[in-house]
Amino acid sequence: MKALVTGANGQLGTALQRAVPADAHVVAVDMDVLDITDQAAVDAFVRDVAPNVIFNAAAYTAVDRAEQDEALALAVNATAVGYLSQAAAAGGARLVHVSTDFVFEGLLGVPYTPEERPTPLSVYGRTKREGEWQAGGNALILRTAWVYAPTGGNFVRTMLRVMAERDEVRVVADQIGTPTYAPGLADAMWQLAAQDHNGIYHYTDSGVASWYDFAIAIQEEALALGLLNRAVPVVPIRTADYPTPAKRPHYSVLDKSKTIAALGYAPPHWRSNLRVMLSEIKANG
Repeated sequence: MKALVTGANGQLGTALQRAVPADAHVVAVDMDVLDITDQAAVDAFVRDVAPNVIFNAAAYTAVDRAEQDEALALAVNATAVGYLSQAAAAGGARLVHVSTDFVFEGLLGVPYTPEERPTPLSVYGRTKREGEWQAGGNALILRTAWVYAPTGGNFVRTMLRVMAERDEVRVVADQIGTPTYAPGLADAMWQLAAQDHNGIYHYTDSGVASWYDFAIAIQEEALALGLLNRAVPVVPIRTADYPTPAKRPHYSVLDKSKTIAALGYAPPHWRSNLRVMLSEIKANG
């Protein structure tokens, strides 16, 4: 299998490169090599590489900034997906595209199945929904949430920094979802791609958490590993107490039943994967 990975320098792009199966070869690019919003560039690059599968791990993920930068968010999260889909089809490749729990408004109160109608609240969510449409019916679309890794910008690394710097941390407690460890997501993407699945699937770690729960666990695990040398109060707050430009879903847990059946296993619990990630940070200094 020959794979093209976009968003190579991001959390998921990096994880996809580290998880390459023995029988696969990867060409990994970021925006400095391939501007996926340039259709002619995409067509030419895909033609030259001639991949069997394209993993689109590139995305505009600045949720709040997207409210003022809709044109760029739309270009990266939707229009570019259409270009990749067309180039994949022309070259006989399959597109594996990553979407988000933010396509849902979060009012259902039970885990969202892949068949549930998307009703996004934000520009980011709307552009990601449009990206799903642009990917087309032959693509494999994997919705995920709260992605983190040992490198890059993410909630875990932010919490480690602010817990070391501040005497108190205030974290939203009424937004519920599930963290996702990027290497686990990458493994699932490789396996589902090899099985020739298409349509929409959901993948996160197992379990459910609020951002407050996640922060509490980060501090406890980091203290146990010696990554933090003191505990600070973690104060639960409401979304209303921390207003942001973009509205966020209050409950965006994703139903993974379809994905678990396809993979033949359930993802590890999010707290187990958090421990793995923090242990890697410690090992790498």
